[in-house]
Amino acid sequence: MSDQTSPAMDYAEHERTYTGFLNFSKVGVVAMINVMICLLMLTMGSGAAVFFGTVLMIATLVAAGVGLFAGANGWIPSAVITLISGLLAIVTMA
Repeated sequence: MSDQTSPAMDYAEHERTYTGFLNFSKVGVVAMINVMICLLMLTMGSGAAVFFGTVLMIATLVAAGVGLFAGANGWIPSAVITLISGLLAIVTMA
């Protein structure tokens, strides 16, 4: 038999890791939706849509960076940018 035993599970650390993974997933999904909207504006839009697509792509990266450090509500900055992107895509591409 081995002289060593496996350590007990560190449940608190496991919960922190799982919570961090969920927060990262939320921010990532919302940011990827916004990236798709911005790419749509950049490829199929006119001059204004290309300008707004570029600005909103940069805003998406900033909001995702802020959201990763915001904790459980980190998806909210990216969701606000996604809402603005969707509305501007409808207005500039219609």
